[in-house]
Amino acid sequence: METKQELDLDVAANILKLLGDKTRLTMIKILDDHEFCVCEFVALFQMTQPAISQHLRKLKDNGIVKESRKGQWIFYSLNRSHPYYSFIQTVISNLPSQRYKLDELEEQGKRITCD
Repeated sequence: METKQELDLDVAANILKLLGDKTRLTMIKILDDHEFCVCEFVALFQMTQPAISQHLRKLKDNGIVKESRKGQWIFYSLNRSHPYYSFIQTVISNLPSQRYKLDELEEQGKRITCD
């Protein structure tokens, strides 16, 4: 049985500030369903690798995402054990699916560039 943890206003404000950026918010929505590599985000957002890495670093530093290594590649996923995961889930649950973006990457042959 899951217990509801009271949310500290400072923590909530910090999470909302992180998710207030459209790129990071989109990343979190995608990571809720799929593990993703930096190179895939670069192709998806058409941004530089350092810019994508900066967004991911902010999310990782706050424990919202976690990373795992597979060879030379680093894959990111949503940290479901984050103490305020349920709050983050509440925020992103009403957002539209981003599946079409993944489909576009697959069509372009960029979805599995890290394998």
